[in-house]
Amino acid sequence: MIKFSGILISTIILSTAAVNAQKETTPNGWHMMDKEADGYYGVSAAKAYGFIKSKNLKSKTVIVAVIDSGIDTLHEDLKPVLWVNKKEIPSNGIDDDKNGFVDDINGWNFLGGKDGNNVKEDSYEAARVYHAFKSKYDGKEINEFELNAAEKQEYTMWKKAKAKIMGDEEGGGVDILILRRIGTSLKASDSVLKIALKKDVYNGTELEAYTPTESNVRKAKGEMLGLMKMNNQQEATNKEFIEGFDEYMQGAERKEESKNKVPRNYRADVVKDNENNINDRYYGNNDVMTSTSMHGTHCSGIIAAARNNGVGMDGIADNVRIMMLRAVPDGDEHDKDIANAIRYAVDNGAQIISMSFGKDFSPQKQWVDDAVKYAESKNVLLVHAAGNDSKNVDVEDNFPSPVYINGKGRANNVITVGASGDPKNGGLTASFSNYGKSEVDVFSPGVRIYATIPGGNTYGNLNGTSMACPLVAGIAALTLEYFPNLSAKQLKYVIEKSAQLPAYKVTKPGTDEMVNMSDISKTGGIVNAYEALKLAATLKGELKQPKPALPKSKVVKPKKG
Repeated sequence: MIKFSGILISTIILSTAAVNAQKETTPNGWHMMDKEADGYYGVSAAKAYGFIKSKNLKSKTVIVAVIDSGIDTLHEDLKPVLWVNKKEIPSNGIDDDKNGFVDDINGWNFLGGKDGNNVKEDSYEAARVYHAFKSKYDGKEINEFELNAAEKQEYTMWKKAKAKIMGDEEGGGVDILILRRIGTSLKASDSVLKIALKKDVYNGTELEAYTPTESNVRKAKGEMLGLMKMNNQQEATNKEFIEGFDEYMQGAERKEESKNKVPRNYRADVVKDNENNINDRYYGNNDVMTSTSMHGTHCSGIIAAARNNGVGMDGIADNVRIMMLRAVPDGDEHDKDIANAIRYAVDNGAQIISMSFGKDFSPQKQWVDDAVKYAESKNVLLVHAAGNDSKNVDVEDNFPSPVYINGKGRANNVITVGASGDPKNGGLTASFSNYGKSEVDVFSPGVRIYATIPGGNTYGNLNGTSMACPLVAGIAALTLEYFPNLSAKQLKYVIEKSAQLPAYKVTKPGTDEMVNMSDISKTGGIVNAYEALKLAATLKGELKQPKPALPKSKVVKPKKG
């Protein structure tokens, strides 16, 4: 599925003239290139590998866990790099390694049922929070001075959820009627273009090369290609694009419906665990592919698609194994699933975790905080996408956050990543990217990123901090491959300290304001693989002796058998 975001679906469709004006763009794989050698603001991958060769460095395999929507385990560029649990005998229905998860060969699906069914779509956390506490707070006179700390936190969260759901927040919600009109017009244009092109399936590149003579066909081309370009999805087929739009519209309709209706508990219908008990850990199934693997497949390819194999594209890291942990539905993830996915990754050998997801509310944040602390105690680095709402996350919530809910400090093993681009594809900052001088650590290429998509041998471009995040995770993995004694804290230092500061001001996302990148991120820089390796070579490394685990929630051990 092609993913849409609210800021990329506007209430107007580009005219044909506007479409024709958008000619200049970046080539596939620009994010791997070098500014001096190639002219693009990529991460200097070729220079990084040149440095490795010049130092005669040898690599050590690094396991990267990707918490996402799933992965195409049959993809030509991903099959060679999948993590394989060698302690499990495939498909024998037995928990051979006694870790509590049966036949977990390539990872685990926390959105699955024991019967093999899987959660596809889900509700939004704002709606879940709003309706969970509506009877307790709505229409009541609440004296906040009489509430204890936990109650005050709960009430504050509920008020924010109410504002979000009821549309009181600035920019809250989208116009469903306009979306429906766009959807109807899009399908009508598609019908015209199928006849004109004499084919049922075509992509944006073919459409752009086509010169229609009839006015109705020219209009149809302008509408279809306009929306494709607004989302940088020219490589998508018309079928994929329309399905993606429909999925986005259905999500918007679910949000609108949640104003008056308790959201359906999609997850409970399938997973059947006790969602209120963090110790109920051993739920789900081993289907990490499912039918919703677009997002996770793309992110995984950015990190580790097989290099120099003559097909598709190259990931940034050359000796990585991808462990897929499915915990992100079409909708908002659940805190319990994220916490357990992090724990699974740590317990099964992951050294880096890539997390391209996020939401505005986190009702069980303590569970996630405990899992992050557990990862920190085991020297595991977490890389998180900053989000795609053009908002300042110094002042607006974006979870999971490294700041602990109890107010006692923050995690030192988390990197938060904003999305950068190139002057040829919109500018050095992505217009959709979240930002924050304190809470966004670095920027990384996230516009028109070419990588694997489901289909076995299929590739395409996607946009988002979701793409910027795995690129940083991949650079961290590449660095750890060749400097395996570095701790998670040192890896974070290397990635951040080696970020390259632009020589000129950038556009503050969502505005026309020009600012220094240091005004919208902690480092003020864009990640660079070559510079990261050079800096890593100067560090001695730390002995990785894990500290005692620090989770507050008592986690039960798996039963034997």
